[in-house]
Amino acid sequence: MGEKIYFVYIMTNLHNTVLYTGITNNILRRVHQHKQGEGGQFSRRFKMRKLVYFEIHGDVKTAIAREKQIKGGSRMDKMKMISTINPDLRDLFLEIE
Repeated sequence: MGEKIYFVYIMTNLHNTVLYTGITNNILRRVHQHKQGEGGQFSRRFKMRKLVYFEIHGDVKTAIAREKQIKGGSRMDKMKMISTINPDLRDLFLEIE
């Protein structure tokens, strides 16, 4: 049986005004849920539809710690981090599906 991998990810709405940070072991399924409005209350309310950042971790504890670290940062910190891999805020889901 293969090792599990975990994704820490950031979603935004179509106008890039709200950021949502989450964790999942299946990035394709989870982002699809967000896009269909099936995410949690926050992501449904603010229509999180674009995957703009993700990281891969091999350990759930590391992934959870990283998610908390990102959530604890400012919007500016998150935008700087996103811009290192996705300066145009394109929907990365379209590139990994």
